[in-house]
Amino acid sequence: MGHKHNKKQRHEKVHETRRPPVKGGSEVVQEPPRLEIVLKADSDGSRGAVAAEINRISAEIPVGVIHSGVGDITQSDLFFAETASRLVIGFGVDLVSGVRAGVEQSGVEVRLYRLIYPLAEDLKRIAASLVPKGESETVIGQAKVIALFKSCRHGSILGCELVAGRLALGDHFRVISGMGPIYSGRIKSLQIGDRAVDQAGVGRQVGLKIEDFNRGAIGDLVESYRPIQPPIPWRPDPGVCQF
Repeated sequence: MGHKHNKKQRHEKVHETRRPPVKGGSEVVQEPPRLEIVLKADSDGSRGAVAAEINRISAEIPVGVIHSGVGDITQSDLFFAETASRLVIGFGVDLVSGVRAGVEQSGVEVRLYRLIYPLAEDLKRIAASLVPKGESETVIGQAKVIALFKSCRHGSILGCELVAGRLALGDHFRVISGMGPIYSGRIKSLQIGDRAVDQAGVGRQVGLKIEDFNRGAIGDLVESYRPIQPPIPWRPDPGVCQF
């Protein structure tokens, strides 16, 4: 049978999962992300097996079942979900008649499964998307500055020798001195000899023209890279989905 929760317990759960912001300071203290799930299953055995699988999910944020029961999904299950992550997982069940119509209005996402494996994989993916991530990047080319040429009044051309990867028009790049990065931008002009080129690979010597920059020095490193945007965190998509 499902766990029973009285009105007082429900109020305590709301207080636990929705703490008010701390006042009196300039910063708002935010809770770390977590994934709190309401679980309904077609039998006690299924409920135990699915709950155990959820507890085995290895994630950088807490993942757990805050309420579970046996039988079809009811309005009360939606209420529980509203106090948590707004996610109801149903295994081998459906929704009680009349409840489906109010799911979207509640802001809760209901996901119905028949197999444990896709259920677990989806929850792993959802949990992973909630982990806070900063921007990252992939380095795609490195070149050593071996010569300097004046390009115009406020610009210069760095004579570079490619030591790894490639430099290509449009790439993000930075110039790194012994003290750290001193310039960053996008590659707008590359030349091999007198010929303009779109890219240059390992072993080639290439001229990299930079406007409004004249602080380069022989021995500096030019590094091209591709920014990687973090994945969009999961947010409940109100409605019912069958998997």
